[in-house]
Amino acid sequence: MLRNGLEPWHLLIVAIVIIVLFGSKRLPDAARAVGKSMRILKSETKAMKEEGEGAAHPAPSAQASSAQASSAQASSAQASS
Repeated sequence: MLRNGLEPWHLLIVAIVIIVLFGSKRLPDAARAVGKSMRILKSETKAMKEEGEGAAHPAPSAQASSAQASSAQASSAQASS
């Protein structure tokens, strides 16, 4: 029985149990709520991924300005020595 995994009649029994437990009138609302939650999760995941990519690759202008600042500090340190 367990060797074959889920067979189509197993899924039919699960569907019948869900309909009996929740009722046919509440199932569309539950499915709608699950869909809305999945969309929210997807958008939040996408936002986090974009935020992570932005932090991993700083803008080239920021890198150039920090390089110029460090070279200016080094030259002023050499001049004061």
